Amino acid sequence: MSDPMRPRASLRTAVVWEVLQDALDQRLKATGRDSLDVLDTGGGSGNFAVPVARLGHRVTVVDPSPNALFALERRAAEAGVADRVRGVQGDAHGLFDVVERGGYDVVLCHGVLEYVDDPAEGVRNAVAALRSEGVLSLLAAGLGGAVLARALAGHFKEAKQALESPDGRWGSGDPVPRRFTAEQLTALVAGAGLRVGAVHGVRVFADLVPGVLVDTEPGALDALLKLEAAAAELPAFHSVATQLHVLGETAVSPGA
Repeated sequence: MSDPMRPRASLRTAVVWEVLQDALDQRLKATGRDSLDVLDTGGGSGNFAVPVARLGHRVTVVDPSPNALFALERRAAEAGVADRVRGVQGDAHGLFDVVERGGYDVVLCHGVLEYVDDPAEGVRNAVAALRSEGVLSLLAAGLGGAVLARALAGHFKEAKQALESPDGRWGSGDPVPRRFTAEQLTALVAGAGLRVGAVHGVRVFADLVPGVLVDTEPGALDALLKLEAAAAELPAFHSVATQLHVLGETAVSPGA
């Protein structure tokens, strides 16, 4: 499966994209249809929505930013998928003010839970948007990755503060309002009534490796991508990943 993202950006997206594309393929086979209805909450300018639409699926993007939605429209047009991508202004808490409840085969909730007031409600709304058989793709900031990054930068007090903070923040200047452990994310998914499927650590090494090395050393990018893929599924590395990706599936197994 090829990664549609730019090579350098693929360090941030490759693991999630591979898992997501496989989940889309499986759901497509289970439905017997030619395409799926996909909801991307907080989808912004279409980093995932446009590649998903290029696979032939219909994607609705909900985002609070008009500028992001404008960029999405332009990006979809440039990719030739404007007829399969629809952007609407809204957020996770008021989701059903702008989209249909129970109308989607797959829901993406990427980079949303860090910013909502009530993460559990955000997940419940995402699940409520699913059809009776569907898949939730959940991506959120990982606690351990932030702690490790602050420590390696020599900010030991901030690393300790992030480790001990209920929200995983390293200080008042931290741009991320909330971070999660893998256990917290899987509990949110299970608490919303879904079966927890695959759990992956994302950007386990990528944010710690000097960019100049990746950009100039022959073969380094490909080797790093392969290392990320190999480590992503191993629970031992979930605790140090910059982001965590969880797939939630409805209780009815595909094909059941």
